[in-house]
Amino acid sequence: MIRWQILNYQADKKLAVKNMSRYHKLVLLFLAVSILSISALAESNYTVNLTANKFLGNYLVNQSGFALYYFSDDGSASGASTCYDDCASKWPPFYAETITVPDSLNSADFAAITRTDGSKQTTFKGWPLYFSTRDQAAGDVYGNGKEDNRWHVVDPQDQSQLF
Repeated sequence: MIRWQILNYQADKKLAVKNMSRYHKLVLLFLAVSILSISALAESNYTVNLTANKFLGNYLVNQSGFALYYFSDDGSASGASTCYDDCASKWPPFYAETITVPDSLNSADFAAITRTDGSKQTTFKGWPLYFSTRDQAAGDVYGNGKEDNRWHVVDPQDQSQLF
């Protein structure tokens, strides 16, 4: 009888450890998901944010983490977009009706323009902002330096005022 009680105790102990292990795994999984959700919520509070790349330094991204670009040819148009038709299909204009930014950026640097096709586009220091269709995920910067080095991510510290 004592042997049966010892075996039963050991079986109960193994079951308790096994169940506790599952419980701990579930708790850890729940905590991990919660932490990631909080990070995602904090990031999505901004329509424009700042991120960094070890090669490019700091640059602007939208609320989903996609890089925002400027087109150097727009500088000759005094803040008007020069990217339409085929260009705009490769470099879609970025527009956010309301701009919210972290403390590291100044919301006064952002404005909106009306493009010649009637659509709106957000600007930064007078430069119209775009996405690159080459970028498939947050953090991609495949558009930087493309088309004879006329497309660039926007470094808010180095970006000159267009007008």
